[in-house]
Amino acid sequence: MSQDPTDVILPCLDEAAALPNLLSTLPRGFRAIVVDNGSTDDSPRIAAEHGAKVVHEPRRGYGAAVHTGLEYATSDIVCFLDADGSLDPADLIPMADIVARGADLAAGRRVPVTRDAWPWHARAGNLLLATLMRRQGVPVHDIAPIRAARRRTLLDLGIADRGFGYPLELLIKAGRAGLRIEEFDVAYRPRAAGTKSKVSGSVRGTLRATRDMAKVLRG
Repeated sequence: MSQDPTDVILPCLDEAAALPNLLSTLPRGFRAIVVDNGSTDDSPRIAAEHGAKVVHEPRRGYGAAVHTGLEYATSDIVCFLDADGSLDPADLIPMADIVARGADLAAGRRVPVTRDAWPWHARAGNLLLATLMRRQGVPVHDIAPIRAARRRTLLDLGIADRGFGYPLELLIKAGRAGLRIEEFDVAYRPRAAGTKSKVSGSVRGTLRATRDMAKVLRG
């Protein structure tokens, strides 16, 4: 009997330039759910042409897109991956595997392959937030956009943030719940040409994301 595929949730906003290569390199046994978050390019069409299930979430926000994808997913273990081409989908294999073997959550720790892959302002904001999380007992070094966990586990955490604070709230609640978190080093490349970051592409975007995450820490 063949094993059911593992759903990979890809929040998407104007990532048409990255999707063809990203979706074509998704490992065997993984199934893409592209959650379009109001793209003005051809992202939904391109995603569908490359075999992805396309879901539309009109409420803007990373958390809104990710949570909608989680609701549409049907596999026991689900993965999350940015749709900008900066991460290698092959890294999902060991992350999903360790969840299957007993971990509650696998999280990526980005290792930039070039200096311009991760702008200084984004790296500084991430470092600050990760440091604050470790002080709260959450053993991670990155608010990474690549993760794997059991679907039911994530739903039971009751994550409320629908903006950029979603991944931070997920990690904090996982830590407070005593979940076993495993962190993996993952290569972090410059995003695909023709796409633009909503967070790390500008100091303003980084500050907006850090503000959303700071609200989670205060809560």
